[in-house]
Amino acid sequence: MTIDEELLRRYPRTAGLRVNFVTSLDGAAAVDGLSTGLSSVADKQVFRLLRMTCDALLVGAGTLRDEDYRPLTLDPERRSWRLASGLSAYPRLVIFSRMLALDPGHRALREAPARPLVVTPADPGDHPLREVADVLVADLSEALARLRADGLTHLLCEGGPTLLGALTSADLVDELCLTLSPVLTGPGATRMTVGPEHPSRPMRLIHAIPADQALLLRYRRAHD
Repeated sequence: MTIDEELLRRYPRTAGLRVNFVTSLDGAAAVDGLSTGLSSVADKQVFRLLRMTCDALLVGAGTLRDEDYRPLTLDPERRSWRLASGLSAYPRLVIFSRMLALDPGHRALREAPARPLVVTPADPGDHPLREVADVLVADLSEALARLRADGLTHLLCEGGPTLLGALTSADLVDELCLTLSPVLTGPGATRMTVGPEHPSRPMRLIHAIPADQALLLRYRRAHD
């Protein structure tokens, strides 16, 4: 990947929790259960750049399984950028799981270049996941506070809809990066967020960049 300096300027490192999603024009977050059917060259470029700039990557266990996440490795150019910027060579993978239905042999865990962290609400005791990851017993707010206390202040979440719904409900989302894919999927597809109803969270538009029929959107909290 060649780092696009203009794109990097449009998506700078900022303290807080940034969420990155791609959806269809009518709000679907997946096609046939996967987000890859909505992605594009421009979306992938933003996806890789945001991973390069974050301190930790947050993802729900279901999304990790469904999207079959690979180890959170970066190419030499992105690693060099991180090291030159005073960051670790790789961001840390943080997985949120209620039931701990994760295979310790999953490649994203087993082959991770930095030891992952699994966040769960109840103490699992001597769980096999401890062989490949650290386990933190905490709710969402406590987990984010712990990450920031450890110096991981620029957080990126890639979903899925359940985790985004919980983060939005707890008013923990500081920024949304959204790619609108030029596709209409019709009814029945998975939506971007699921969960209980909660008060609306006003956001303000930072930019809207046309890119090969798609639209790259960036929003921040309205009061930031």
